Amino acid sequence: MSFKSLGLSELLLKALQKKGYETPTPIQEKAIPKILEKKDILASAQTGTGKTAGFTLPMLQLLSMGQQYRKRPVRCLILTPTRELAAQVYEDVKTYSEFVDIRSTVIFGGVNAKPQIRTLRQGVDVLVATPGRLLDLHNQNELSLSKVEILVLDEADRMLDMGFLRDIRKILSLLPTRRQNLLFSATFSKEIKNLAGSFLHNPVLVEATPENTTAEKVNQIVYRLDKGKKTSLVIKLITEGNWSQVLIFTRTKHGANRLSQKLDQANISSAAIHGNKSQGARTKALAGFKAGNIRVLVATDIAARGLDIPLLPHVVNYELPNIPEDYVHRIGRTGRAGASGEAISLVSVDENEYVRAIEKLLNQKLQSEILEGFEPTETLKEVLDKKEENKANQNRGRSQRKPNTGRNNKSGGNNRRGGRR
Repeated sequence: MSFKSLGLSELLLKALQKKGYETPTPIQEKAIPKILEKKDILASAQTGTGKTAGFTLPMLQLLSMGQQYRKRPVRCLILTPTRELAAQVYEDVKTYSEFVDIRSTVIFGGVNAKPQIRTLRQGVDVLVATPGRLLDLHNQNELSLSKVEILVLDEADRMLDMGFLRDIRKILSLLPTRRQNLLFSATFSKEIKNLAGSFLHNPVLVEATPENTTAEKVNQIVYRLDKGKKTSLVIKLITEGNWSQVLIFTRTKHGANRLSQKLDQANISSAAIHGNKSQGARTKALAGFKAGNIRVLVATDIAARGLDIPLLPHVVNYELPNIPEDYVHRIGRTGRAGASGEAISLVSVDENEYVRAIEKLLNQKLQSEILEGFEPTETLKEVLDKKEENKANQNRGRSQRKPNTGRNNKSGGNNRRGGRR
């Protein structure tokens, strides 16, 4: 099957040809014709399946064929959970709209809003946004959603995981009642089904892969070892395997920073990205990683979605996530677009229950190995006792450093923080 057979216009086919794409992926085959028929879509699609083009191409065609406005109000709104994903969806929209008269922009938090506002005032047809910044600018009367014809919720399950349900419902209330709705999600939880049922009209169900499955071409391995040996094993795997591009996931921001420092000390170039990093620092780190200037990207789950890194060969779970669905999203960074990849999980004894939860979700047993020199010796009780001891030491240190808050000072003012930023 070709893209032309899906009903796309010559101008969009020209953009695809320039990009070097010839054959649509399964999600594109199924979604594009239905979207062109102006149907609401409920799509289950893993990362790396080509879903962004699956909704971007028909959306651009519908907009280019629809009513044109002189001042270009927002006619398509694409909501994403993270800044990185918003930026990458916007890049795709720009790429595919090169030969059609469609103007687009992206807005997200963590950066100065003034340039975003200037672009919005000039008029855009397609707006890619994260929920928080969208509501901020709408509350400032800097954008109107009264002319939106198409709404896309991308990675809706991640948006709910990140606590955006209230924002999404608020945004839905600002949109015209008559519109086309496209919801894309890697998993269909009860919450996702409830959300979909609240605003989708007779949706067509589109599935690219079975729900909660991982890419078939990802080789998944679990290495059992003591917690304190994880850094040494990561360094050994990267060095001896001569890995040139590795994405490593940690559970905490501080853990990401610590591991990145240890890798740098071992002469392995790395960068950490997480919520405490500025948007500029995150963008710079991701660009360096893609360009090959940075060998290892250490990330928290904020980067589990939306990182579009072609042919990424290795993903390492330095620590397993406590939500099994997040494992699916993490390892979905590799084995994309038909390429093979490897997902390695370093598992200490206190993470065994996470392994069981992941295996239950995937309905498969993960391959488990023990490497020579890294044989696990710790018992669960020893690890838990050590955790409690570390926590007690941290609390003791904090109480010793605690400054005088001035609570007894009757003149102390109201220190409540300001509104949303």
